[in-house]
Amino acid sequence: MNQTIEIIIGTTGEIQIDAVGFKGPDCEKATAFLEEALGVVGQKIKKPEYHQRSTKTNLQRIGE
Repeated sequence: MNQTIEIIIGTTGEIQIDAVGFKGPDCEKATAFLEEALGVVGQKIKKPEYHQRSTKTNLQRIGE
């Protein structure tokens, strides 16, 4: 799945940042610069993906 950051600005000026396709704390790392630039952070809602681990596969071949 592609990783994207969606920014939604409501009619009254409220801003919602949604990290799509990220797992675990990677979403917080990906959006930190936006939160810092925009200033005030309201409510943070952690989606089920936050509690999943991102997996990396390492392949090692020995004796070929």
